[in-house]
Amino acid sequence: MRILAAGDHFVGTGLLADAVRAEIGAGHEFSELTLPWPVEPFGPVANVHEASGTEAQVIEALAGAEVAVTQMAPFTKQVFAAAPGLKLVSVCRGGPVNVDLAAATEAGVAVTYAPGRNAGAAAEFAVGMILAAMRRISTSSAELLGGTWRGDYYAYDQTGLELDGTTVGLVGYGAIGARVAKVLVAFGAKVLVADPFADPARIAADGAEFVELDDLLRRSFVVSLHARLTEETRHLIDAGKLALLPQGAVLVNTARGGLLDYSPLPEALRSGRLGALALDVYDVEPPPADWALRDAPNVIATPHLAGASRQTAERAASIVAAEVGRYSRGEALANLANPEVLRP
Repeated sequence: MRILAAGDHFVGTGLLADAVRAEIGAGHEFSELTLPWPVEPFGPVANVHEASGTEAQVIEALAGAEVAVTQMAPFTKQVFAAAPGLKLVSVCRGGPVNVDLAAATEAGVAVTYAPGRNAGAAAEFAVGMILAAMRRISTSSAELLGGTWRGDYYAYDQTGLELDGTTVGLVGYGAIGARVAKVLVAFGAKVLVADPFADPARIAADGAEFVELDDLLRRSFVVSLHARLTEETRHLIDAGKLALLPQGAVLVNTARGGLLDYSPLPEALRSGRLGALALDVYDVEPPPADWALRDAPNVIATPHLAGASRQTAERAASIVAAEVGRYSRGEALANLANPEVLRP
């Protein structure tokens, strides 16, 4: 069997190839391709989203391959047409957004993905962002390093709040949101959850309360977004939803930039409607030089790092390798994105 390992500078090509070899043993041929992400930002390629590299690079590297493992390589209609022997594409991401699923199904190629591969890293990062925003950790550090000692932050009306006793609303309750909830409950926070697809019984068992989105926004001093980006959730939090928040609330987005309408955020911060904003994802990545939030008060911004841990990369490689193992043994695939490909 010939296998393409198309890695990048996070989930490395060697890491992918070694994980597959450990799963299926020797005697297989490998071709390798290293894509430029994250040294260069990802973007759309043809009709797929969040991909790195070009169709031509992938087509050349795929020659004769039956299986491909990747994180970012674009698998488009053109790529599938040029690789008639391809049978499996295993993507080590939470969703195969770099794959044209309709084209894959038409070509008879199974596509798998890696749910939960960065859940631990992303949950830790989200909690860190919540704490940083509530307690001014990032902004006060920047001010001190810039030469300003903000002793006034110890004044009663300037101090931050503890998580203990604070109501935190989580929008979305997948693998990441559920982990965040358990950590917040351990801190003593009152946790509300809005997710129409979540099991209310599971939420209650985790120590949180299931509510509708508007109720969550009205009651939560901190709101953290953990939903998937779909046509239904795009700009889920817009000016109207922001107006429901308590005065001075904290908003955190480590999920997807498109969940937020960014246009009302600068004024919401300047007016005090938002007390702090913590972002790891953006509507445009990277944000442009004239980004309106650059000079807004109480903003914490990181460059899409929530899932960036060595364990995430290693776990991602392990998950896709396990799928290759199942395929090679003729077993059912665990995380199949296009099950219709198996129908006669």
